[in-house]
Amino acid sequence: MHVRKFVSDAAKQFGFRDDEINNIALAVDEACTNIIKHAYDYAEDQDIHVVVTTKKEEFQVQIVDHGRHFDPDHVQMPNMKEYLSHYKRGGLGMYLMKKLMDKVEYSIQPKQNVVCLTKYLHHRISQ
Repeated sequence: MHVRKFVSDAAKQFGFRDDEINNIALAVDEACTNIIKHAYDYAEDQDIHVVVTTKKEEFQVQIVDHGRHFDPDHVQMPNMKEYLSHYKRGGLGMYLMKKLMDKVEYSIQPKQNVVCLTKYLHHRISQ
């Protein structure tokens, strides 16, 4: 909840509309949920670091963990028609992040994983 408020407040201050703020917060939620589930196996004593940086029209959220490494190239994007027809649950984190954000990048380093979510302030660009 603290992460969502932190990111939402930063996105609002940067100039995003409410719907964009909600999309950014949801993408960050999904990234953090994936870390908790997959990198940390639900361990409660682990940290997730969230850093927001901005420049011109670029809003970037870096999410850093020190858990199990993750290779995004091994995750297939779901076929949404099939997914919905079978009433599946879960497994949409990466799909949602990629749909809601303009850019999603993963960096796997020796002692940390970094997910970088970028959203551009499109209505500021067109002004």
